[in-house]
Amino acid sequence: MGRPHRGQAASVGHIHRQLRAAGGGQDDDPLLDYLTTLEDWWHYLARTWVVVTSKYATLLRAELGEHLHPDDLLLVVKSGGVGAWAGFPERPDAWLRRHV
Repeated sequence: MGRPHRGQAASVGHIHRQLRAAGGGQDDDPLLDYLTTLEDWWHYLARTWVVVTSKYATLLRAELGEHLHPDDLLLVVKSGGVGAWAGFPERPDAWLRRHV
């Protein structure tokens, strides 16, 4: 767990979690703890993370799934390295320019 796949370079992935469980008040600590162990990460939008990782999207989904309520929605997408954004302050914008 957490080891890069042989021959796979680190790339940017996007993770979004949508709470669907009644009350929506699940404890995010285990999920946040896991996400901050990845190579590098950006978290400026609620429920959205952009991460740098050498893990396959399916592996990320499986590992993140261990920290979700069964009714939550999860989207993990590996980026092709192209992106566009607007309106972010300097520090979050600089991270995106450096990694996307």
